Amino acid sequence: MPFTLARPAHSDVLIRKSRFIGQVQAVADRAEAQAIVAALRAQHPDAAHVCWALLAGGQSAANDDGEPGGTAGRPMLEVLRRQDLEGVLAAVVRYFGGVKLGAGGLARAYTDAVAQALLGAEKLPLRAMATLACSVPYALEGVVRRELQAAGATLLAVDHGSAVTLRFRVFADEAHPLRARLGEAGQGALAWAPADAAPD
Repeated sequence: MPFTLARPAHSDVLIRKSRFIGQVQAVADRAEAQAIVAALRAQHPDAAHVCWALLAGGQSAANDDGEPGGTAGRPMLEVLRRQDLEGVLAAVVRYFGGVKLGAGGLARAYTDAVAQALLGAEKLPLRAMATLACSVPYALEGVVRRELQAAGATLLAVDHGSAVTLRFRVFADEAHPLRARLGEAGQGALAWAPADAAPD
């Protein structure tokens, strides 16, 4: 079973005068990962390298950011794979200390920075999500909202047209029972809509 991370975790490792600052966190996709890496570059303008690895949505990426090929991103990616993580970004900021580590030393340093960060990370089983949408008369909007809140669903969008259309996300294994409860609460006035047709 794949896992994700409950919240970001960090490490700070000093190896032969070079400082390696590791960070691991859950991300939805590559775009979010790249935004985080860009923010790290902005926070550490004097760093020699900001290397990263990503496993998200069945896709992987590894970036050495100027380090010798295969000495940073790929070893970091292997740590994520070995820990059975999904939807996770690992990034390491390196401040060069003046001593070259060699290819093997670099790979060990980047691996260690990610592994140390993961030691302090809380892992959660990754559960599939389902996006649903329904339309109800205005009089039933409050009832539906209460059911969604009780189910721990995330409300994504609400459109107030001739009826109220609510688009929401819920754990996939809870979608069927929630649909049944909403059907009962809607007293026959609730209509299911294609989730992708609902407003974003």
